[in-house]
Amino acid sequence: MAGTGKKKIRKTPDERRREITETAARLISERGFNGISLKDVADEVGMSQPGLLHYIGNKDGLLSLLITDIYDTSGTPDDFLESGLPGSDPEGPLFPAYLRFLVRHNAQRRQMVQLYMVLEAEAFNPDHPLNDYFLNRPMEVWEHYSKYPWKLPPGVEWDVHMQAVVRMVTEAMDGIQLRWLRLPPIDYYDEWLAFEHVLFPSPVWDGYR
Repeated sequence: MAGTGKKKIRKTPDERRREITETAARLISERGFNGISLKDVADEVGMSQPGLLHYIGNKDGLLSLLITDIYDTSGTPDDFLESGLPGSDPEGPLFPAYLRFLVRHNAQRRQMVQLYMVLEAEAFNPDHPLNDYFLNRPMEVWEHYSKYPWKLPPGVEWDVHMQAVVRMVTEAMDGIQLRWLRLPPIDYYDEWLAFEHVLFPSPVWDGYR
């Protein structure tokens, strides 16, 4: 008599990688990076550890996949320029409009934001594999944003005036995200709009948001 067991479904490498990242993001956001093992991830996705290592290399490779290969590669200025949204003209995009785009994007990926915030706190430890990443991130964010031809108000020069603004934007966004992840809930986007008018005040930024 032929076997009646269910046929095993073979997943594509992209499907497996997505399953691994979603599972790892959930586990790390719940327990922290040091609170999980590769066996935990492998067991959750129904794989062997050697099978998991085929996709990520090692535990540090899992972090690279989650942060530099996934978190940092979406919600970018390039995504905004391709969106067709108000303020996204590639010849002169509006920086505050991009930030609203980024906030809306992050609001749709709560688990990844929580993962990021947990890792940022853990990375204060000099031995953490992402210590250098978070230490260098403010300058790298500044340098990355500096590649774009932002349309600025008269008298505001990117290289002269905006580095401190970009730093405060990052600090404000991190703080809002922490508050958003707590209870009672707040509206992430509405909270950002309140900060926007402080960081990009009238009348200087009127017409340039």
